[in-house]
Amino acid sequence: MTDTAGDWCVIAPSSRIERLEASFQGHAYSMHRHDTFAIGITLSGVQSFHYRRDHRHSLPGTVMVLHPDEAHDGHAGDERGFHYRMLYVPPSLIQTALGGKALPYVAGGLSIEPRLTQAVRSLLFSLDSPLDLLEEEDGIADLAAAIEANGDNRFSHRRLTVDYRAASRVRDYLDAHRCEIVAMEDLEMISGQERWTLSRDFRALFGTSPYRYLTLRRLDQARQHISTGVSLSDAAFSAGFADQSHMTRAFGRAFGVTPSRWRSLLRQG
Repeated sequence: MTDTAGDWCVIAPSSRIERLEASFQGHAYSMHRHDTFAIGITLSGVQSFHYRRDHRHSLPGTVMVLHPDEAHDGHAGDERGFHYRMLYVPPSLIQTALGGKALPYVAGGLSIEPRLTQAVRSLLFSLDSPLDLLEEEDGIADLAAAIEANGDNRFSHRRLTVDYRAASRVRDYLDAHRCEIVAMEDLEMISGQERWTLSRDFRALFGTSPYRYLTLRRLDQARQHISTGVSLSDAAFSAGFADQSHMTRAFGRAFGVTPSRWRSLLRQG
């Protein structure tokens, strides 16, 4: 991938949801998938991406809703480049706001529906400071309701019941042991479920498999360290990866860029 001098990315101060603003002149991200909802709005230009076997084009004012674990890329639709803001929302926050339901699905990936647009704009109004806790709670509730209202029932999870408590115990364990070796037998014991039921419930509630969830938590820690100037090899080791190459491969699959490319895009706020 060739770096472009005009490409940049700004990440808002920490909260439970990652918020960023970015601009790219051409190629932005290779095909990748992460375990969060990627929900944003195009501010200028044409933001193009491949998603669910189709080529989408987001124009200014269009909202993008990319579901967890769905492969996608990103590039400019014409020579002007594109500028956008994006939320990366853990599925657990959406799921909790909906009271334990399985995750809704906005099948097309693009929307101009006013209620959804307003919910996204509210959370992305300013990136200069962290969201107030109550502001964030209200924003997530509004966003979850808007996604559910715009969801396509044909893509909803079809199992009638899922064990939220069992899946949550597994998620908490993975959060606490993200830098350690975790065996499926451990998760079966914690959840009280056999592995196939556990995996189906976990994916329905949190958008991805237990293994992918664990890998992404390690990558979250690695990104935090890299953004503070830690070397790539030290970031890999501290996050529980076998080596820098292991982290780099996982990073590219999750975010569509290499760790060094991601570091070069960051602007200090």
